[in-house]
Amino acid sequence: MESFFTMLVPLILCVVALWGILQRTDVYSALASGAGEGLKIIIKIFPALVGLLTAVYMLRASGTLDLMSKALSPALTRLGIPPETIGLMLIRPISGSGALGVGAELISTYGPDSLIGRTAAVMLGSTETTFYTIAVYFGAAGVSKTRYAIPAALCADIAGFLAASWAVKLWFY
Repeated sequence: MESFFTMLVPLILCVVALWGILQRTDVYSALASGAGEGLKIIIKIFPALVGLLTAVYMLRASGTLDLMSKALSPALTRLGIPPETIGLMLIRPISGSGALGVGAELISTYGPDSLIGRTAAVMLGSTETTFYTIAVYFGAAGVSKTRYAIPAALCADIAGFLAASWAVKLWFY
């Protein structure tokens, strides 16, 4: 079974290439054209990505993230969310790589089988990098007014954080 999964991606690539050939499509030209369009999109969204990553690092370096964590700790404890995961909750909507770093730090500090480690892992899997995703997709599509997208996505993130902490307690403890 392991060898099947190892060969899955090359098999998909072969099937796509064969399908293109059967459809009489120049597969290489289509690949090169798609790669060129992808690079154009990257150039469009690069400034937004640099801005988001700069903001995340500034929050961490300035200590603002630690202050926010201390301020929100009592409320999160009442909701049943481990206070140690506050940094993850604040970073996740902004930066996926920053959130993975915070999650890895929590897991290495508290252990992968601890309440905090499992909660961090489930939070990473059940929430989205909201601002990054909106910047990328809306920027690529040329949308400048997000209207209700950001509030709705943040509500979904909050629900994901709550559900993650409650699910870990329900299933594992």
